[in-house]
Amino acid sequence: MLSRRNMLHSCLSVAGLSWIPSLAQGVVLEDKPILVVVELSGGNDGLNTIVPFADDAYYRHRPNIGIAKPQLLPLDDHFGFNPGMLGMRRLWDENKVAVIHGCGYAQPSYSHFTSMAYWHTGVPHRGDEHGWLGRVADVMYSQRRDDMLINVASSASLAVKSRVHTPVVFDDPKRFARHQWMSGDSSDRGAKEFKPSGNKNRDFLRSVNASAQSSSARIQQAWQQYLTPVDYGIAPMDLPKVAACINAGLPTQLYYVAFRNNAFDTHVQQPALHQRLLSYACDGIHGFIKDLQRLGHQRRVIVMVFSEFGRRVPENANLGTDHGSANNMFVIGDAVRGGHYGRMPSLTELVDGDNMSHSIDFRQVYATVMEDWLAVNSTDILYGDFEKLSFLS
Repeated sequence: MLSRRNMLHSCLSVAGLSWIPSLAQGVVLEDKPILVVVELSGGNDGLNTIVPFADDAYYRHRPNIGIAKPQLLPLDDHFGFNPGMLGMRRLWDENKVAVIHGCGYAQPSYSHFTSMAYWHTGVPHRGDEHGWLGRVADVMYSQRRDDMLINVASSASLAVKSRVHTPVVFDDPKRFARHQWMSGDSSDRGAKEFKPSGNKNRDFLRSVNASAQSSSARIQQAWQQYLTPVDYGIAPMDLPKVAACINAGLPTQLYYVAFRNNAFDTHVQQPALHQRLLSYACDGIHGFIKDLQRLGHQRRVIVMVFSEFGRRVPENANLGTDHGSANNMFVIGDAVRGGHYGRMPSLTELVDGDNMSHSIDFRQVYATVMEDWLAVNSTDILYGDFEKLSFLS
């Protein structure tokens, strides 16, 4: 038997969208800040992303997969970007990229599922029924509102799960897949002509379905009206769909996109694959930032990039790397003070099976974004006070 919660999630899980005409009027929030979260799922290897070429220990630990200095895209006299990160390097040169070193949490998990749950909820070793972005949305707007969160994916991330709001989840904005149980009253006509019946559960589900149909219409029209000359690269991570929604004036302030299928889990023959994945991500982000500038929204939007953990410091026997702990994060945009933040962990004083010890709690980054960008108090959302960083202007 379907629970009310599962029925609700089915109702708004938009695997693609087929549409009702015309965007709703009066929903544009042109001055409101927007956060776009990009998940590099699988555990991105931070050491071969931001390479500490001036540290001999890096090459001792990685004699075969360490990237030689001449191949890198230099940032300064100590660090260089992976050669696949040309898009990110261009943004770095424009002072739009904050690199936060050594991000993690105490007693790290090396399980994809567990560690991702910690990052999605923002509550390591404790858990929460709702995601950190969902809780942010609940604080921003305590009454249910359409299009508060958008997750571009085939299924919803825990990060956007909210007590108050139902996230819009879509993958292909050209078609709408209605679940089998949603028949009869769930037709477009039924959704548009919804009237309360007196049955609270039934009315709740029918109102959510009506909201889903309305959101579908807005997103479909946004996608139909969006045309860009900007090059997002080969695999843009759904970021053009986010740009279309922003350009159309949707009131959404929280967006979530991700690489699929643990793409960054590079246990075997890492170097070429990792460079290619980073090029996909960085070209897509560079295109997105340039598109925002073209559309005039560059000061309203920042992008936060994370992965559920880093990789172990030494390479493995398969010319790859295994699950690790501390990693880097990125915050990108015109409102960002570019540069290095946090402290690069030691590569000689390793802990817990050849891992780096984290120097920044990832919740410090979350707290900074919440308070200095979205203007919400982070204490109740993160169940504690976390020292903010200074990467936002």
